[in-house]
Amino acid sequence: MSHSVELAGIEMIFGAVRAVEKFSATVEGGEFFSILGPSGCGKTTVLRLVAGFIQPTSGRIVIGGKDVTGQGPHQRPTSMIFQSLALFPLMPVWENIAFGLEVRGVSKAQRRRRADELLELIALPGFGDRMVHELSGGQKQRVAIARALAVDPEVLLLDEPLSALDLKLRQHMRAELRALQKRTGVTFIYITHDQSEALAMSDRVAVMSAGKLQQIATPRELYANPATSFVARFVGETNEFTGRVRDVANGLAAVETRHGMLRGRAGPGVKSGVEAALYVRPEAVSLSVGAPGNRIAALADRLEFEGAVAMLHARTNDGAPVLAAIANRRLDEAPLAGGPIQLSFAPAEALVLAYV
Repeated sequence: MSHSVELAGIEMIFGAVRAVEKFSATVEGGEFFSILGPSGCGKTTVLRLVAGFIQPTSGRIVIGGKDVTGQGPHQRPTSMIFQSLALFPLMPVWENIAFGLEVRGVSKAQRRRRADELLELIALPGFGDRMVHELSGGQKQRVAIARALAVDPEVLLLDEPLSALDLKLRQHMRAELRALQKRTGVTFIYITHDQSEALAMSDRVAVMSAGKLQQIATPRELYANPATSFVARFVGETNEFTGRVRDVANGLAAVETRHGMLRGRAGPGVKSGVEAALYVRPEAVSLSVGAPGNRIAALADRLEFEGAVAMLHARTNDGAPVLAAIANRRLDEAPLAGGPIQLSFAPAEALVLAYV
């Protein structure tokens, strides 16, 4: 069975720098759990704490119901895949995969048998005797995964393993990673700054900023109902309109902005008189004239064609940017650059959060 991982109020302080601040989360056994955030937010530090490469300044780490705080990497049921992959160039593929078993004293015949089993699992049968330089980027990635799985970890830790791959290969590999995780049932903790990776692969996502945990939720919940202004801005494209809350009634907050009164769903802690921001996704913004709900006057700036949709970049009368997504089949409705437009969106499609 895969192990759960519990992080109970862990902190990591390096001199005057608080890299991780009171981080608490529980990763369920067999879950694909991602930690998402910008560079320097502390996400890799959290992964290194789980692996045992460093010990927390305070807090506890529990894996499979056992407190492993203070234990080193070799004492924990974890395995880690690094961003650089760190494959051994002078070893054939099968020896790379079986290296951890060799360290544990497993016989050569058993090591080779296990390596061949894993090569089947990662869809590279017959590649055991090839050298690392003979592999493509995606194949090297799979070999690194097989090497990590060879020691039968209960928890697999992945530190931005796809960041060096090109876009097409990255998209292919994230689908393979997700499928592999479901086949093996191993608990995955995945570190990334790429929101599309986190949203596409994960059962749940933890968002971090400046060492602090902002929110843990499913990808759909994270996108539709961000808990903080940081999450709203960081996860996906969004439009932000700031102002002061005039009143809150029936679950909707009315925000007095430079563009007039705008209404949206009231988020946590939103009440009359507080400074707040209203967030609305580009796909919720319409060009429909006379549509009910919130309206904003703007000038069309440019249209960026992205295939299924085109992104309309516009500016309000005071120069604030606004983004609207236009479906491919409705591009004939797109306004000319510099032309005046009326943008609208329903209050139910917008979210009001206390401004930070």
